[in-house]
Amino acid sequence: MMVLNEKAQKGELAMDVSTTIKKFGLEQAFNYLYKDPEKNLLKMMDWADKFAGNEFVSQRKIVREAMTNPEHPYYGYIRHIIKDIDPHVMKTTAVNFFINAAMIGWPKQNECREKYGCNIPWTILLDPTSACNLHCTGCWAAEYGNKLNLTYDEIDGIIEQGKELGVYLYIYTGGEPLVRKKDLIRLCEKHSDCVFLCFTNGTLIDEAFADEMLRVGNFVPAISLEGFEEATDLRRGDGVFKKATAAMELLRKKKLFYGISACYTSANFASITSEEFFDSLIDMGAYFIWYFHYMPVGNDASPELMPAPEQRTETYRRIRHYRATKPLFAMDFQNDAEYVGGCIAGGRRYFHINANGDIDPCVFIHYSDSNIREKTILEALQSPMMMAYHDNQPFNENMLRPCPMLENPEKLRSMVAGTDAHSTDLQSPETVEHLCAKCDKYAEHWKPVADELWAENRKNKAEKK
Repeated sequence: MMVLNEKAQKGELAMDVSTTIKKFGLEQAFNYLYKDPEKNLLKMMDWADKFAGNEFVSQRKIVREAMTNPEHPYYGYIRHIIKDIDPHVMKTTAVNFFINAAMIGWPKQNECREKYGCNIPWTILLDPTSACNLHCTGCWAAEYGNKLNLTYDEIDGIIEQGKELGVYLYIYTGGEPLVRKKDLIRLCEKHSDCVFLCFTNGTLIDEAFADEMLRVGNFVPAISLEGFEEATDLRRGDGVFKKATAAMELLRKKKLFYGISACYTSANFASITSEEFFDSLIDMGAYFIWYFHYMPVGNDASPELMPAPEQRTETYRRIRHYRATKPLFAMDFQNDAEYVGGCIAGGRRYFHINANGDIDPCVFIHYSDSNIREKTILEALQSPMMMAYHDNQPFNENMLRPCPMLENPEKLRSMVAGTDAHSTDLQSPETVEHLCAKCDKYAEHWKPVADELWAENRKNKAEKK
């Protein structure tokens, strides 16, 4: 036993030394880069090639081309990152993301997947609070009320358990997470080895909080917009667009890393996916945008806000075009499933913990058989509901139909019926039948369009080979 302990300790020491060297190497590389960015960019790429070996070959080729070709859409984007993000923020985020979340976290997650026979996530979404200072039309979070909170110790415990499984990326949702500003900064300080992304309406970001973000270096806000001023204020309330864009200007002035989250609906589709809107975000200095499809979650949801098939198709085409031609990184949560092999919920790549401690498989699917006050994170990942996800993913071979609710509602009905999962909406519990019934026609109408689009996608990829 003593021999085994000694070997384990030596293994841990070797890992610590290796990790330290890797982190130090990356930090030194950034220090070197900032001395003369234009001159040292390619030397940094040479270092990355040597360090990565046979990994990420095609991605590194794309990055090198973007660095060297002034006509490449990301030529200016790379320089925007180096020039306009504070070096402390850049180094902290890069080390925590590339070393901790990727190089250290991913192998550890794979080891745990094999060891425990269940999904192990890459990131954990959690709601620090259900409270929000806005009352947006069609928002499912409003159904939770405004009095639920995870304590500081509970959030800290979630992160501690997550790191044991190799998780170093945490995403705050809500409610409005910045209602809990002080606790969130304390958690950044304690878990300085993690990256914290926060979906926020942006209206509570002020200069004092921006300075705190600058100090800790590992807090990344994603400000929610619904399009231009008219579309945003229609759903979120008068004056919200101006407050959100004022927060963006402050973040830019402070040289912080930030982006946008955008929910496209049948009502705002034309505005939020327009080239004019996309270009305006570039002009405002944003570094990324996450597009989300409207989900009809909650008894008070508005199913009429679900995009029509032709609107979703056009969103698919527009975002892919922008991504290939404009200097802003864009992800389409519903239409980009092919890059991650389908649905990522149920702990496959993430799961969601609401402000009552309920562990939902997805931020949009509120049926659970676990709570952090009763189970560990690992026990929840091995619960019947999470294992139903594990055993049934992917839910469709067509990656444009990845969701067990939106595009395959019969799958969600079956999983909830086959487990002890219950609605985690305490104010207005919604039956799975009520939720899925809102998706049945949508799924039926989207299927032929998605199948044709997916066949076109496969054909184009085959022709490029």
